[in-house]
Amino acid sequence: MPIYAFQCLSCGHSFDRLQKLADADPSQCPACGEAQVRRQLSAPAFRLAGSGWYETDFKKDGQRNLARKDEPAPASGEAKPAAAHSCGGGCGCA
Repeated sequence: MPIYAFQCLSCGHSFDRLQKLADADPSQCPACGEAQVRRQLSAPAFRLAGSGWYETDFKKDGQRNLARKDEPAPASGEAKPAAAHSCGGGCGCA
């Protein structure tokens, strides 16, 4: 179930709520009781990255998402190049 962020337009109180997609949003602020609650646009609190993906994820044209036996595995201590983007790189926003 997703976690949604809400804010009261009356008192400014912010709160999170774990609810199903089909559940109605809260109608009253838990802090002041006013009916001025609006859902906030927020980013997810986690990022799926690194190893641990299933072999079948993101397949296209029958391609397997496993390293081939003839390809060497990348060294774990190998430095990664900085991303080239507008903030200058190194911040993790890319």
